[in-house]
Amino acid sequence: MRFLIIGGDAAGMSAASRAKRHSPDMEAIVLEKTSDVSYSACGMPYNIANSSRDVEDLVVRTAQAFRDKQGIDLRTGHEARAIDPQAKTVTGMTSQGKDFSFTYDKLLIATGGSPIIPDVEGMDNPGILPLKSLDDARKIKAFITASNVKKAVILGMGYVGLEMCEALVERGVEVAMVKPGLFFLPWMDRDLAEQVQKEVESHGVKLHLGHDLTKVEKTASGLTITCPGLSLEADLLIPAIGITPNSQMAVKAGLETSVGGSISVDRGLKTSDENIYAAGDCADAYHVVTGKKTWIPLALIANRAGWAVADNVNGKNVELPGIVGSAVFKVFDLEVARTGLNMREAEKTGFDPASVTIKARSRAHSHPGNSTIWVHMVGDKKSGRLLGIQMVGKEGVAHRINAGAVALHNHMTVDGFSLTDMAYAPPFGPVWDPLLTAANQLVKKL
Repeated sequence: MRFLIIGGDAAGMSAASRAKRHSPDMEAIVLEKTSDVSYSACGMPYNIANSSRDVEDLVVRTAQAFRDKQGIDLRTGHEARAIDPQAKTVTGMTSQGKDFSFTYDKLLIATGGSPIIPDVEGMDNPGILPLKSLDDARKIKAFITASNVKKAVILGMGYVGLEMCEALVERGVEVAMVKPGLFFLPWMDRDLAEQVQKEVESHGVKLHLGHDLTKVEKTASGLTITCPGLSLEADLLIPAIGITPNSQMAVKAGLETSVGGSISVDRGLKTSDENIYAAGDCADAYHVVTGKKTWIPLALIANRAGWAVADNVNGKNVELPGIVGSAVFKVFDLEVARTGLNMREAEKTGFDPASVTIKARSRAHSHPGNSTIWVHMVGDKKSGRLLGIQMVGKEGVAHRINAGAVALHNHMTVDGFSLTDMAYAPPFGPVWDPLLTAANQLVKKL
């Protein structure tokens, strides 16, 4: 069997590696347009923050290692451009300008996503650098040093924007952030979002909410970023307003798409063509809480989906239960985490939600070093189900949120969650864990 994979991202390489483990004699071919295939994308902001670290430290496994150790036919510098489902072929061009064509028995599209770049005048100027690929990280880190960057503007205030905000401040760069929306972290409960906003501003970062970018101009000293009623000078501009799925090739091949233009797949990652799969940032998924399609491009689902595709190509009939959107990020001294639905999402998908927001301690009250943890919890009045949790604090948040994710995957009620036997010791939390305190309060509301 020839298993052809378009894209050497996490989903693509996970699929290729697992497929070869199952069937060493399988012909697994990966077409990757860049030279990078296995690296810690989530670690890029932290690497950029440290001027003494080499960007290449982020590489987990080189392309040659995949070829030598696993027998994967990995073709870097090969950009796939078209799929013909009837002929079962993929055509494209190499970085040397040579055309190529490959046939397949089974195909995986793992083309990932691309950063959204605002369609305004001047976005092609030098010094405007998004962060999505390892090469993007190389360019940003080199530019900071070569151009002696003193001021930077970040478009957007999401996960990547806030992580890059911290990274640049660590490098001694003056940072301003701009977004068109009026609310900081609009998906988050207002009390929790306020804590994060205060933390960011306490490190000298200027937040400009409610400003639409209209123009970027190259000047003798750098860049001028213009919005109605606002003008900012910068040496570096980082667009961080999200990504869009790379599904154009799939659309041209006649495959069905879904939420946000992502490629529609079933629980076994199969597209509308029985011989074509899709996984990673380009594909949709099922939300465990709602049972409906969603598109949440995060690392774990990409790796897990790649495994599932490999299993299915090998005839194992694997289906994934879905995702709950668990995410965590660090911004300066705060850990910020979420899992499941917020109030607005719960209402939109037909639940009758109620929520509570509580303040608790990260350790027992008498234990040195304890700090505040904020917990926002959402449940459904009709069924009593737990629907979502958000948390903010200086410690004890990043791993605590996983208890909520497990509860959501098991369709627990808030009452049932409030009765779980959580571990206790003074250095790690109060006897009533913050999650249990929130659950007990929410039970009363429900």
